[in-house]
Amino acid sequence: MSEGRTGGTYSGESLLYLTDEQLRQGIEAMFFAYRGFTADPDRILADLSYGRAHHRAIHFINRAPGTTVNNLLSILGVTKQSLNRVLRTLISDGLVESRVGTADKRERHLFLTEKGEALESRLSDAQRARMRAAYRDVGPEAVAGFRQVLEAMMDTDMRRAYVRLKDSTS
Repeated sequence: MSEGRTGGTYSGESLLYLTDEQLRQGIEAMFFAYRGFTADPDRILADLSYGRAHHRAIHFINRAPGTTVNNLLSILGVTKQSLNRVLRTLISDGLVESRVGTADKRERHLFLTEKGEALESRLSDAQRARMRAAYRDVGPEAVAGFRQVLEAMMDTDMRRAYVRLKDSTS
């Protein structure tokens, strides 16, 4: 049996039969955790008049330097128009560089500039600090369980994109 953060004791079997109220509490915890997870980056982004879409683009370009615009579209699950708007801003502000593909001239490969890498580092440092503290607080078994829950919540296409990204950077 394990002790929950709210003090309740659970058995593995009882977790398979969560009540609607327990599920609602989990949903609310996710909402509040997401607010906490994004709060520090949001403050940094607001000073630059950027939003979360800019953060996501910067994050994934950093994770896969040279990624194509089409690959980024697939990862982010946004419209081409929306991504182009974000990329135009990041490119004009000197954070992202777009290079023509060598094999296919129609492809655009995306790279962070030094300025983009510095911003990505500030944004990620804030989130890593929050996650590191939370992970340290709950321990390795909870960390593994949390990751399993997150992966289980992903749609099939999302999970494929996640696995490809994870495999390409391992």
